[in-house]
Amino acid sequence: MKGRLNLFQAAMLRWRALHPYNAVHAVRVDRPLDAARLSTLIDGELEALGLTGLALDARRERFEYAGGSERIALAVVRGGEDPLRVLRSEIERELNAPFPSDGPFVPFRFVAIDAGTSFVLVLTYDHFIAAADSIVVLMHGLTAAYAGNAGVRVRGPLLLYPATTARLFRRYPGAMLRSLWRMGDTAANARRSMRARYPGGPDPHNGFAYYRLEVHEFAALVDTAKAWSVTVNDMLMAILLQALDPVVGERPTAERRHELAVASIMNLRSDFGYDVARTFGQFLSSFLVAHPLPPGTKLQPLARDIHAETSRIKRERLYMHALIAIGAIGAVWRLLSPAQRQAFHAKHYPTWGAITMVNVDPLWKEAGGTRPPPEYVRAVSTGPLAPLVVAVTTSAGVLHAGISYQTAAFTPEAVDAIANGIVERIRGLSARCR
Repeated sequence: MKGRLNLFQAAMLRWRALHPYNAVHAVRVDRPLDAARLSTLIDGELEALGLTGLALDARRERFEYAGGSERIALAVVRGGEDPLRVLRSEIERELNAPFPSDGPFVPFRFVAIDAGTSFVLVLTYDHFIAAADSIVVLMHGLTAAYAGNAGVRVRGPLLLYPATTARLFRRYPGAMLRSLWRMGDTAANARRSMRARYPGGPDPHNGFAYYRLEVHEFAALVDTAKAWSVTVNDMLMAILLQALDPVVGERPTAERRHELAVASIMNLRSDFGYDVARTFGQFLSSFLVAHPLPPGTKLQPLARDIHAETSRIKRERLYMHALIAIGAIGAVWRLLSPAQRQAFHAKHYPTWGAITMVNVDPLWKEAGGTRPPPEYVRAVSTGPLAPLVVAVTTSAGVLHAGISYQTAAFTPEAVDAIANGIVERIRGLSARCR
């Protein structure tokens, strides 16, 4: 199958030219590891789905999946007494390990962390090939086949990368025109927002941290969001803003750039009606929310302020802003120097962090699973869009958050302070709900 990448995929190609732009998924499998059998299943499953034989023409933003048999890398690592520590180390290493930049290559790498009676299956992929929902479905197929002692399932290839951006603009021309009309509002938000600082220089190396919320803690977050008439994503954006505030430091209100901004990555698959179990690809966009966060700002009014903005963005489909802007950036990108490319987004899209959220449970069910996996962790490279990304993944009532961050922007101590600020605020909600 041949085709052209969409606007967001094309942007990721530009980002990965500056630093590896990978994503990592990890799922616990409650079976002893048989590495040879697992490797055979991976090879067969990807071939059956039509996800082998990739060749990328990065300059023309085109791809081809030729199919055929292919050996997919599977490394085995001993989990020892602390598999979670090993997992964190593997994720950080994988976020910084590049895939080939062009031509034929395998865009998947697998690691199995052996924990004796169970193992953790880790999949790293070149992020331009797919969004998280497609990878969750892929991971379900692999783990279900392994746990059920089955071979490769007999089914046809997936539909790869169907029409996205052009189809979106055709389906919602009014929203596209509104987005063009409101581009000035987005630019004004950007001009009011404080730019992230990179005291460590231009090195885009990614560090990684992890935290987890138990069932009762996540339930308190959900219940509070319902009580306040906001979404869980709104709550997380508000909490991230509050956790970033002390780390960012003083923001004089007299200065033009005195607001703090965070972004949210959103999946537009529902706008197209593509079946996640049969369609493999990427349907992403993003939006930015900025707030002045005056001293003493409480979480509830902050979450409602954010909800008012995100509701308008979703109602009017103003997330098309990002797609239109990405297309415009692509037209001028080749005229920029490497240093200008590295600094472009920090200057014109000044976010300090981003939230990307995936609920595994419904995806697992849609893929044919009866029970969601007990542990599912994700991580996403930061890239030039934001110096810190919180990949929130919920599965079986538990919230896992993988925090990737640019070490040039944040020290490990600063990221610990941000993570602790997030966790303490959510646990505070849990305490009030008891």
